[in-house]
Amino acid sequence: MLSELFEITLVAATLATGLIAGVFLTFSDFVMRGLGRAQPAAGIEAMQWINREVYRSLFMVLLIGMSFASLGLAVLGAVLIGGAVAYWLAAAGALYVLGVMAVTGRRNVPMNQRLDHVEHLSAHAHDYWKTYKRDWTRWNHLRWATALAASVCYLGAALALASPA
Repeated sequence: MLSELFEITLVAATLATGLIAGVFLTFSDFVMRGLGRAQPAAGIEAMQWINREVYRSLFMVLLIGMSFASLGLAVLGAVLIGGAVAYWLAAAGALYVLGVMAVTGRRNVPMNQRLDHVEHLSAHAHDYWKTYKRDWTRWNHLRWATALAASVCYLGAALALASPA
């Protein structure tokens, strides 16, 4: 029973990190390009509103919740299960915490905060927008790639757990 519950948890972690990767990929793939094709003031204002709204979203619950889940699953894997499952979970946790959460907290969020304090019609805002779009998107590429890699690692852990020893 406990093993089945753990398998379900790993499938949920796979799906959650996959969803997070999908949101980040959406921004990297076409949202930022679309905002960049708008007039700078319109792109800036739209991104300011997106950044304000994200704090009240289900995405934020998943994003932050998976940081705690990733650490907890890595510890459980190391302490209770071991073997290949523990390695998959350690990799997933490291990818998620370092590649998603650390990059978000150290790179993307500070850029968002600076953008939020800029008057979108000012010349300074237009100059910052050019740099912001380029740098924010580069860091976001790393976030979607590592979230996807963490998702693959969770799937690997689930398959390793389900495989007969």
